Amino acid sequence: MSTPDLNLLTTLDVLLAEGSVARAARRLRLSPSAMSRALARLRETTGDPLLVRAGRGLVPTPRAIELRERVSQLVQDAQAVLRPAEQPDLRQLVRTFTLRTRDGFAENFGPALMARIAAEAPGVRLCFMQKTSKDNAPLRDGSVDLETGVIGEATGPELKVQTLFRDRFIGVVRAGHPLSQTEPTAALYAAGRHIGISRQGREQGPIDAALASLGLERQVVTIVSGFSTALALARHADLIASVPERHTGNLRAGMHSFALPIALPELTISLIWHPRLQADPAHRWLRECVLAVCTAELGSTGIR
Repeated sequence: MSTPDLNLLTTLDVLLAEGSVARAARRLRLSPSAMSRALARLRETTGDPLLVRAGRGLVPTPRAIELRERVSQLVQDAQAVLRPAEQPDLRQLVRTFTLRTRDGFAENFGPALMARIAAEAPGVRLCFMQKTSKDNAPLRDGSVDLETGVIGEATGPELKVQTLFRDRFIGVVRAGHPLSQTEPTAALYAAGRHIGISRQGREQGPIDAALASLGLERQVVTIVSGFSTALALARHADLIASVPERHTGNLRAGMHSFALPIALPELTISLIWHPRLQADPAHRWLRECVLAVCTAELGSTGIR
C-alpha cells in the first residue's frame, strides 16, 4: 500500500474551512490551478469528491463534513509536535529529577536548591544519588537526569557540560588542633596525621605526589570514601582532612580551615547531562536553578 502524502492534510483542512478553491489558494499562497490539482489528488486519495459545485459555489459532501473537525485537529496536533516545546507551567509541573553528585554537594547546596524548587515548582521532587564513580552510563541510560563533577578522560564526548564553579583543596582540622594555632608549612602539614579520601580506597593521590616532589611524605591513618565522613572524623580527633573548599562550606562550620602549603591544580566543577535533555524546557529550568543556587550560595560566603 502506498504511503499517503501527509502534506495533503493541510491542504484539505484549508479547503474544508474555506469551501472555495480560490480562497484556499490565496490562504496557502498557491495558484488556483495548483490548488485545483491538489483537490484532484485529495479526491483520488480519499475516494470522495469532497467539494461539489452548487450554482457558483462549492458545497461539502457528507464525507467532507465528517472529516472537517478531525482533519482540523490532526493539523493542529501536527503543528504542535513540530514546533519547539513550550516552557511548562512550573506551578503545575509534576516530575522527579535524579541528580548524581559527589559527597558534600547535596549537604552544601541541597537546602537552598530544594527551597527554590519548592517555591517555583512545588510538584517537582529531587532525588540525590551518590556519585561513586566517574562512569557516565547512568546519564546515557536515563536513570540520572543531571550530574555534577570534574570533567576528565572518562567523560563521554557527547555529553553536555556547563561550568558551575571552580574549587581548590584546603586543609581542615578541629578547633584547638595544633595546626589551628599557626600558619602550616609543607613540613608541618606532612607531619600531621591524615585522613585519606578515595572512592576506590587508594592510598596515594595528588596530595601525596605534591608532597613527594618536596621530599615529604604524610601519614594516612585512615581512608574514607567521602568528604563529609572525613570532616566528621576530623571534627572529633587530631586528624587532618583535605577537602574541596566550596564543596564543603556548610560541613566545616566550627572547624579551622587553612590553605594547603603545597601546589595542587584547581578543580572545575561542572554540570553534566545527556544531549537528549538539552532542549527539554523543564530540564533547562532545573539546570538554571542549580547554577543560580551555586552562584548565590558561594557569593553569600564571600568565596570567589
